[in-house]
Amino acid sequence: MTFGRVNPQFRLEDQGIQGLGNVYYNLMEPALVEAALKNGEGRLGNGGAFLVSTGEYTGRSPKDKFTVRTPTTENTIWWDNNAPMAADAFDRLHADMLEHMKGRTYFVQDLFAGADPAHRLNVRVINELAWHNLFIRHLLRRPGQDELDGFTSDFTIINCPSFKADPARHGCRTETVIAVNFDKKLILIGNTEYAGENKKSVFGVLNYLLPEKGIMPMHCSANHADGNPVDAAVFFGLSGTGKTTLSADPNRTLIGDDEHGWSDRGTFNFEGGCYAKTIGLNPEAEPEIFATTGMFGTVIENMIFDEQTKALDFEDSSLTENMRCAYPLDYIPNASGNGLGGHPKNVIMLTCDAFGVLPPIARLTPAQAEYHFLSGFTAKMAGTERGVTEPKPAFSTCFGAPFMPRRPEVYGALLRQKIADHGTTCWLVNTGWTGGAYGVGNRMPIKATRALLTAALDGSLNSATFRKDPNFGFEVPVTVPGVDAGLLDPRSTWEDKGAYDAQAAKLVRMFAENFEQYLPYIDADVKAAAIG
Repeated sequence: MTFGRVNPQFRLEDQGIQGLGNVYYNLMEPALVEAALKNGEGRLGNGGAFLVSTGEYTGRSPKDKFTVRTPTTENTIWWDNNAPMAADAFDRLHADMLEHMKGRTYFVQDLFAGADPAHRLNVRVINELAWHNLFIRHLLRRPGQDELDGFTSDFTIINCPSFKADPARHGCRTETVIAVNFDKKLILIGNTEYAGENKKSVFGVLNYLLPEKGIMPMHCSANHADGNPVDAAVFFGLSGTGKTTLSADPNRTLIGDDEHGWSDRGTFNFEGGCYAKTIGLNPEAEPEIFATTGMFGTVIENMIFDEQTKALDFEDSSLTENMRCAYPLDYIPNASGNGLGGHPKNVIMLTCDAFGVLPPIARLTPAQAEYHFLSGFTAKMAGTERGVTEPKPAFSTCFGAPFMPRRPEVYGALLRQKIADHGTTCWLVNTGWTGGAYGVGNRMPIKATRALLTAALDGSLNSATFRKDPNFGFEVPVTVPGVDAGLLDPRSTWEDKGAYDAQAAKLVRMFAENFEQYLPYIDADVKAAAIG
């Protein structure tokens, strides 16, 4: 039996999915919350938020993600970074999952990935859990009824947490699996309730498809000046580096908080919502995001709450450091209505330096921008992936290696070209430690970071006096109004200057050793940037 708003010419039976129980198509938020409550999937929180635990998996499972190896993908996938699955193993996985699904209830959303109609992807998401369907309805872009009437999918995701894969039969690693088949335009997800697998699977598909069209897919947040979409900025960064927080500027319009494209027409959001970390969320420092945690339909993942009052505990990380909230973009008062912006005037690369070496901000040349983009240096923050319990220095190329199906130089060269073509200024911003490494120093003051970003975005920072950093060769401002000048020189914040020098030399070596893998694929300008 089928329910909900549905295009009668495009049912699951048309995709070879037979024998299911009740199927609910394109339910809206109230109905999905009702269904999730009826099914016992979570609890109703203050303001109508939906409180849920994702069980064993409180973060992504990148080691359980596979790409099907076919003649089409053989020479286009970065296999060193993407685990292969045989085509026949995927077919067995697909058949077994469909058999498992028979007689069960499923929830379907037909959605867009991409705010620009010229470049968007039609995605059908089939969820076993109603709250997963609510989550993905928040995170992707919702068609109107007139658009649903003629909707057909370019890609389909089947997410079945109750299905357990068989590694011997399905060519995977464990009972948990995320398998992407570009030829069949199909993604299968099993044995994990972590909702982030839904959205990141779509991101991976766009990262594969868009470069062929000359579009730069970006793991970034983006905003633009109020009333001036042409004055856009993008913020690259891994989870925990401040990408969501720093782009949610009350004085600028938020285009989106996580995934965007940069085409010949400008910047466009892939998504229709936000997926923000809530650990330590502060109503004074981040009022817009904090307010969403008490709004109807916001999905609250893995947060401890008072059983009587349903008050959320933003400090208790006993379930995970990676506790989050998911909500539609229009819950942010200054969010863009169309998800579009101009060509970025500024590109911000956010890094969380656990070594305490990098300055709070530095200006990069286009070649240096490609170098630092390919390096993707940061610290993995606790909870984002299973097994990460404290900040750990890491190089994640393109500030999102797990989501990059193609070789990183494809994205690096494309970014550098767009920066050069559009006269974009690129900044490296350290939101990590100062005055010492993690465990000794202090986290970079967010007030200083905001002041530096404001100066970068309004153009005033370009007129500052700069010095050349002796370790990496980029330009660092000497003074910036409203920022302690000592903070701009990280060496001066360390009591033991010799310890800083040793730590800096260690970090430079780490950069050089990591970058050796890219040397055969880059040009002389980027190689020069690599040696400072």
